[in-house]
Amino acid sequence: MNTAQNAQPQQPLQQSSLSFTQGFLLGQLSIVILIGAFIKFFIFGDPPSNHTPTSSFSVSTSSSGPSHQKRAPSLRHKASTSAPATILAKTYYNTYAHQPESLDWFNVLIAQTIAQFRADAHADNAILTSLTTLLNGPQKPEFLASIKITEINLGEEYPIFSNCRVHPVEEGDGIGGGRLQAWMDVDLSDAVTLGVETTMVLNFPRERTAVLPVALSVSVVRFSGTLSISFVPVSAPASGGPEDWRGERVSGSASTHTPTSLAFSFLPNYTLSLSTRSLLGSRSRLQDVPKIAQLVESRLRTWFEERCVQPRMQQVAVPNLWPRMKNVVEGEGGKQQAPGLRERDLREEARREVEDERRERDGPGLRWRGGGRAEYEMPGPMPGMMVS
Repeated sequence: MNTAQNAQPQQPLQQSSLSFTQGFLLGQLSIVILIGAFIKFFIFGDPPSNHTPTSSFSVSTSSSGPSHQKRAPSLRHKASTSAPATILAKTYYNTYAHQPESLDWFNVLIAQTIAQFRADAHADNAILTSLTTLLNGPQKPEFLASIKITEINLGEEYPIFSNCRVHPVEEGDGIGGGRLQAWMDVDLSDAVTLGVETTMVLNFPRERTAVLPVALSVSVVRFSGTLSISFVPVSAPASGGPEDWRGERVSGSASTHTPTSLAFSFLPNYTLSLSTRSLLGSRSRLQDVPKIAQLVESRLRTWFEERCVQPRMQQVAVPNLWPRMKNVVEGEGGKQQAPGLRERDLREEARREVEDERRERDGPGLRWRGGGRAEYEMPGPMPGMMVS
């Protein structure tokens, strides 16, 4: 009876021992699987790709040699980011399938610019004074007396740009490949007129042997053509040293930056319609002589083609667009500051700029000694300050 009672608890004891053994083996197997996965994927796996976005910049500092000399931080970027194919791909511009643009917004901006130019030219007869000085300058022929301007008309219409298309420039075009070019049609129908009066003097065999009064008026009636615009690197390096973040020249370092200029020109298939009126003599006057009209129009066309018709082009330097404090202006809707607070902010900004210039000039190894505070004298009044 007792033997039967002792045999009954041995069966659950064996089941408990078997469950413990199974759990122990399952745990060990899990650890082995995790270690194997870690070794396979993290140790013997493929290294990560070194590809980084082409438009990113990285600031790097490195040390070399036993002295661990520090190098100045430098910006690194891949040159392929400015390739025409890369730019077209990232801006989703297909040169073969993209439709020409109308440039209505561009016409409005150009019209505002021309309107402001006309208003400034008529103010205080500025254009009359400038043209008179130019026509009577050192390049004036000796057989002409003083030139007097009798008529100036800057027109009332505005040029219309349309049919803009962008395409990459082929290699070997004289400036260097790897750039994009925009073509746009331009049309202007107006009457831009300049009228002058002068006297032709014959000084042979003696001075003022003969005198012939001349009146001439030339008008640009219509101009149409295809304008080409592109950004090209300037061949000659910029004068002076590089500029800091404020646009000031930094001395003592050479600049390897190649400035960029905006190049524009017209294709040879342009149309220029001129209207020339002439009047010769004082008593027996000859009006609208055809030979004079042909001579004037030929000279004007030659002057235009030698400057703005391909393969020649005009290059305009692109200004520094980095934000600077001296270019900051407050809009009409902006927050207005009190005069005293604004003057204090300007003085504080000027003081910081002077300290930065001093640190750049003296170098990192020099320190000011003495407890006195350095005083700086600024030449002239600060902008926005009232000087009595």
